[in-house]
Amino acid sequence: MVPCVGAVVVDDAGRLLLIQRGHAPSAGLWSVPGGRVEPGETLPEAVVREVREETGLDVRPGAVVGRLSIPGDGVVYEVTDFVCTLLGPPAEPVAGDDAADVQFADAATLDRLPCTPRLLETLRAWGALPARGS
Repeated sequence: MVPCVGAVVVDDAGRLLLIQRGHAPSAGLWSVPGGRVEPGETLPEAVVREVREETGLDVRPGAVVGRLSIPGDGVVYEVTDFVCTLLGPPAEPVAGDDAADVQFADAATLDRLPCTPRLLETLRAWGALPARGS
């Protein structure tokens, strides 16, 4: 079992922060920022670090919005997703670390993007997505 975190970040315009994965698993697909928890890190510390590394943005983690297990190549990723609030003045995200690209996506854009398996269905079930048609 590999502990991981994810960040559900929605800006003032109601758009969801997404990164395009630069490496396996799911290279080329869009997902929320996140990754593995490093030794000695708390889950909230890990989510702050991952968002900063992948997007250049600073966030404050809030409540856990959900948890899921994602089978990988011989491992299971145990992901804890947090609702996160953007800190500081509005800024444009910049892809970094293992993110190939980054964007804030509105509901119409989300439905067109090739996302990681079950991402949108899971976030909708958790009530964590911007409303359709926004």
